[in-house]
Amino acid sequence: MGTLHAMLVLGMLEAFGPLSMDLYLPQLPQLAEALDTSDALGQATMSACMIGLGLGQLIAGPLSDRLGRRPPLLAGVALFAVLSVVCAVAPTIEVLLVARFLQGLAGSAGIVICLAIARDQFEGIELSRMLSLLFLVSGTAPIVAPVVGGQLSRVMDWRGIFWVLGGIGLALLVVVIVAVPETLDRDRRHGGGLRVLAGHTRAVARDGLFVAVLCAGAASGVAFFTYLSMSSFVLQDEFGLSPQTFSLAFAAGALASIAGGQTSRLIVRRWGPLRVYLGGVTATFAATTVLLLITIAGWGVEGVVAALVGFMLCAGVGGPNGHTLALARHDSRAGTASAVLGMSSFLIGPLVAPAAAGIGGASAITMATTMAVSAGVAALIAWTVVRPAGLRAPGT
Repeated sequence: MGTLHAMLVLGMLEAFGPLSMDLYLPQLPQLAEALDTSDALGQATMSACMIGLGLGQLIAGPLSDRLGRRPPLLAGVALFAVLSVVCAVAPTIEVLLVARFLQGLAGSAGIVICLAIARDQFEGIELSRMLSLLFLVSGTAPIVAPVVGGQLSRVMDWRGIFWVLGGIGLALLVVVIVAVPETLDRDRRHGGGLRVLAGHTRAVARDGLFVAVLCAGAASGVAFFTYLSMSSFVLQDEFGLSPQTFSLAFAAGALASIAGGQTSRLIVRRWGPLRVYLGGVTATFAATTVLLLITIAGWGVEGVVAALVGFMLCAGVGGPNGHTLALARHDSRAGTASAVLGMSSFLIGPLVAPAAAGIGGASAITMATTMAVSAGVAALIAWTVVRPAGLRAPGT
C-alpha cells in the first residue's frame, strides 16, 4: 500500500474503538434509564467493550503474526457487525454487558492489526509520521460519532444506534475485502504455536523501553477512559448540557486530539520521537492539573470543557510517539507487541474508572481527580524510566 492508501484504509480500521464508544455516548444516561439500571452499570457497558477491546488484542495480534494480517482481520470485522445487532436487541443490562464485551473482542482485530500493518511497512521517524497521519483519519471518528449520535438521538433510541454500528461494521468488512492486502510475507510468519508465541511475548517483555512505555500508557489510558466514560454524566447531569450540546463539546476535544497528532507529525523529524513523547506526556499532566483546579474553584462548564479540550490536545502529541518507541525493536513480532501495548490502554482504564465512579460518584471532582492522578503517574514513569531507556535506544 502507498502512504495515502494506507493512511485512509488503516485509519478506518483504527476507528473501531471510537465508533464503538462515541456513537452512543450521548445516549448513556437514557440507556441506563430505559433498562432500569444505575448510571454505574450504564457506564459499565463501555467498560465491558473496552475490556473486550484490550483482551481481544492479545488474541488477534499473535494470530496475525502466525496466519498473516488478513484472516483474523476479516473474522473480527464480520463478528463486530453481527454482535452490534445482538446489542441492539438486548433485553436486559446483563445481556447487553455480555454482548458489549464480545463486540469489543471482535473489534479489537481492527485496532491491533492496523498497527501491525503500519509496522510492516514503516519504521523509525517515518513510522511516527505515518501513525500521526493515521490518527488524522481515525481521529475524525471521535469528532463525527458523538455529533452524529447526538443528532440520531432526536430520531432513535440507543437500540437504533447499535443498528447503525452494525451497518458500519458491514461497510468496513467490504473495505477490508477490497482494499487491504496481506503485508506479512510468509517467511516472516511463525508457525510454532504456543511455544513461539510465548517466545515472542518473552522477547517483548525483556525490552525495557517497551515495558516502560507500556506502563506509562496504562496510566494514560486511565485518564483517557475516565474522561470518556464520565464526561457524558458530568456534562449532562451535573452541568445540564443536552445530548446535542454535549456531542459538540466532545467533538471539540476530538478535534483538539487530531491537532495534537498533526503537531507531532510536523515536529518529530526535528526533535525525535522521544523528546516529543516526553513533551506530550508532561503537557497532558499539566492540562489535567488545570482541570482539577478549575473544578475545585467552581469556574463552571465553560472552564471544564476548555480544560478537557486542552487535555485531548496534549494527549494527541504524545500518543503516536509512544507507539513508535514501543514498537521500534519489534518487526516480525509487531502483532504481538501491538497487542500487549494496546491491552494496557484498553484494560486498565475500564477497571479503574468505574471503581473511581463507584467511590466518588460520576462527578466533576471525581473525574478531574482521577485524570490528574493517573496523568501524573504516566509523566513520572515517562521521565524516570522511559527517558533513560529511550536515550540508550538508537533512532529515538
